[in-house]
Amino acid sequence: MLTIGLTGSIAMGKSTAAKLFAEAGIPLNDSDAVVHDLYTGEAAPLVDAAFPGTMKDGAVDRHELGRQLALDPDGFKRLEAIVHPLVRKREAEFLARQRAAGAEMVLLDIPLLFETGAEERVDVIVVVSADPQIQRQRVLARPGMTEEKFEMILARQTPDAEKRRRADYLIDTSQKIAVTKKRVLAIVADLKMRIAKGDFRNA
Repeated sequence: MLTIGLTGSIAMGKSTAAKLFAEAGIPLNDSDAVVHDLYTGEAAPLVDAAFPGTMKDGAVDRHELGRQLALDPDGFKRLEAIVHPLVRKREAEFLARQRAAGAEMVLLDIPLLFETGAEERVDVIVVVSADPQIQRQRVLARPGMTEEKFEMILARQTPDAEKRRRADYLIDTSQKIAVTKKRVLAIVADLKMRIAKGDFRNA
């Protein structure tokens, strides 16, 4: 089973690309969705213990957590130490299910793929990118987003140029979604051809 790692910096269109892969029939494990689920369940009390006052009605209050992290950037390490092992566990369960179901390939949507060393767990890396000005416009259009918050997020992410350099496949989302869809379908077709040729014997 071929494991595709999808990544990209904030507001580059990664979620859109992931949905297009899913529409093309590729089973998807969305790390952001997993974290959201964990924040409403088993991770909430653990996060609250490390960041008092962040749990409300049994779930993590992302706004309050973000406020505390902005005041204490070192808190990201504490948060990651709590969340990442739980995300990895869910990922392993997903892979086991798909392997048992006989999936030819799967997609792992991992925002911090390079930052967490997840590239070692995938066979192919797909990077989603866009023009920096388009990225900035998309980010600042989000509710509650500020220039300061945007810069804080960028500081924690591998630079886009480095992601592009390390990609096996690149998706430019600067254009219309139809163009992005065409590119996704082309990547899927190429991977299927390479699987048939035996390019991924160890996958």
